[in-house]
Amino acid sequence: MHAHHHEKHFRQSDLVKDIVIGLSDGLTVPFALAAGLSGAVHDNSIIITAGIAEIIAGSIAMGLGGYLAGRTEIEHYDSELKREYDEIRDFYEKERQEVKDIFAEYGLSPASQEIIIDELSKDHDKWVDFMMRFELGLDKPDAKRARNSALNIGGAYIVGGVIPLLGYIFTSEPNIGLIYSSVITIVCLLTFGFLKSRVTGQPPLAGALKTAAIGLLAATAAYGIAKLVGKI
Repeated sequence: MHAHHHEKHFRQSDLVKDIVIGLSDGLTVPFALAAGLSGAVHDNSIIITAGIAEIIAGSIAMGLGGYLAGRTEIEHYDSELKREYDEIRDFYEKERQEVKDIFAEYGLSPASQEIIIDELSKDHDKWVDFMMRFELGLDKPDAKRARNSALNIGGAYIVGGVIPLLGYIFTSEPNIGLIYSSVITIVCLLTFGFLKSRVTGQPPLAGALKTAAIGLLAATAAYGIAKLVGKI
């Protein structure tokens, strides 16, 4: 009796990609901003107000970026789809040869190649779909991809951005708020980096440390620059 074999392959979904993008920037940018302001102001309300403004502006900018990227993907696919239909019509034999060349790379005999292209060319829609996938490496994008990407990235950015501000909301002085904010944010960055790496099949510990290090470096740089400028 053969043991059952379960293949463990991870294929990142669009939702996972969007959340990773939104949370990564949402945790890092407001954290760095708040840390920088902690070295320049003496009132937590200023940091909270600036942080909220940044979160709103950042989520809109990131969301629009996701929307435009999604629209570009759809428009690129539609453009290439039309091109393939035109090429099948105008360069019929050349397109047949391209299919043969693809299967030749997999070691199929010329006779097998001929049988496949004869069958495939009977349905131009399936032929074009084949060329889009195996010649151009393009899968048909979801028509709702642009809208969903904007909402996912923008929402994830807001969630991530609120976390660094918690340290300032529940304290009264920027220096104390920075300590609490740093602890909360670094723990979240470590957790986020660990889970992201584990889901994507990367070393979890290394991913956690790398994610936290990036956020800590950005915040340290912002704080140091604010302190330096304040002395000028």
